[in-house]
Amino acid sequence: MLLNKLIGLFSNDLSIDLGTANTLVIAKGHGIIINEPSVVAVKMEKFGQQRVLAVGHEAKEMVGKTPGNIRAIRPMRDGVIADFDMTEKMIRKFIEKAHGRSALISPRIIICVPYGLTQVERKAVRESALSAGAREVFLIEEPMAAAIGAGVDIREPQGNLVVDIGGGTTEIGVVSLGGLVLSKSIRTAGDKIDKAIIDYVKRKYNLLIGDRTAEEIKIEIGTALPLEKRLTKVATGRDQVEGMLSTIELTSDDAYEAMKEPLKEIAEALRDVLEKMPPDLAGDIVDHGIILTGGGALIRQLDKFLADIIRIPVFVADEPLLAVAKGTGRALEEIDLLQELFENE
Repeated sequence: MLLNKLIGLFSNDLSIDLGTANTLVIAKGHGIIINEPSVVAVKMEKFGQQRVLAVGHEAKEMVGKTPGNIRAIRPMRDGVIADFDMTEKMIRKFIEKAHGRSALISPRIIICVPYGLTQVERKAVRESALSAGAREVFLIEEPMAAAIGAGVDIREPQGNLVVDIGGGTTEIGVVSLGGLVLSKSIRTAGDKIDKAIIDYVKRKYNLLIGDRTAEEIKIEIGTALPLEKRLTKVATGRDQVEGMLSTIELTSDDAYEAMKEPLKEIAEALRDVLEKMPPDLAGDIVDHGIILTGGGALIRQLDKFLADIIRIPVFVADEPLLAVAKGTGRALEEIDLLQELFENE
């Protein structure tokens, strides 16, 4: 116990938004210090050993371009840990980077997790952080962190509905009086939208494109509703008929058609939560609208698309990409006051 207190004097507590697409690390008193892709590049060595070559931006640059003995791994899939060992290595690298590789540092860490994680998956997240050098680990659920990051006063007796569209999951949460009244987590989010774009281009143009190209299409010309002024993007892939490299020009109309189904799934999940809403909270939601956070909130016309379906105003939060990380960071600043929010298993 005394050792923990002494170590605490030298530690700098961290919060981690451990996302499927990106991991953000916030240091207490310093804000966001790391914002990098959740990717680890490893080299296969003798006797099945794996050596970490790069983590984050450098590793993502290797995706789809590595020789046989080097693999670029995304250890998080659909918002959960798909590769325990690689997640631990990734967290360890980010902790070292945050603390200048000091071995003396043993921080308290808050980790943001999707609402729908099982107890086994929660334990895996916690043990990854402990194995990576954390002194103590707290978990906070994504809808709560997104609400805090979007500027919602979670302690008020007023309902607020937040939809966080990340890389692996879409988290929908109704927050009131410091707790989650209703929550739903679905595994339809950025990655599934990318996959829908890949399938559409393959089906319509007989062109096989990669994950990175699909993500670029989503960002540059993606839209939830047809646009008055069409956007275009040149995409390169492999022709499925001739097997040769080929280039085509896609429009925002193509992106709209490709993204239609996964966006409908998100709308249906939101409708499902609204149908289960306690009547007293429903009035608050109608009055204050719905807040969109996460990278998916940046999809053109998504707020209007959802508002047209559910007949309630929908707003995009300021800096939606950072909302969950900022909320986790604010929880870190008040870690001793907000113990009831955390699940310290």
